[in-house]
Amino acid sequence: VQLQAFGGGLVQTGGSLRLSCAASGSSFSRSTVAWFRQVPGKEREFVAADGRGTYYADSVKGRFTISRDNAKNTLYLQANSLRPEDTAVYYCAADDRSFNTRTSFSQANRYYFWGQGTQVTVSS
Repeated sequence: VQLQAFGGGLVQTGGSLRLSCAASGSSFSRSTVAWFRQVPGKEREFVAADGRGTYYADSVKGRFTISRDNAKNTLYLQANSLRPEDTAVYYCAADDRSFNTRTSFSQANRYYFWGQGTQVTVSS
């Protein structure tokens, strides 16, 4: 599976963005997929995942929505009510395995395939 993320940009506080992640490969519909984000000097942070249900970091719950279109092999992240602290490079990730615990979905080292990242900047 190859992943390519796009859709980032500069937005004001309270604004919205929709990130997309185009995937190649026939296994996408069966894959566990997720979004992570990272700022310089910090570890990659879990944002949301879709596998056996959807999972969100507490910091984005109620504001972000993960979804996928298996017919288009595309993963999405709808980010609403954006805040300056949401500023980061956002990465999409995928793995062919099904994870069994909620904790597993949030661990970056569980995912084998990664996109190149797209920058989201939220101005105050």
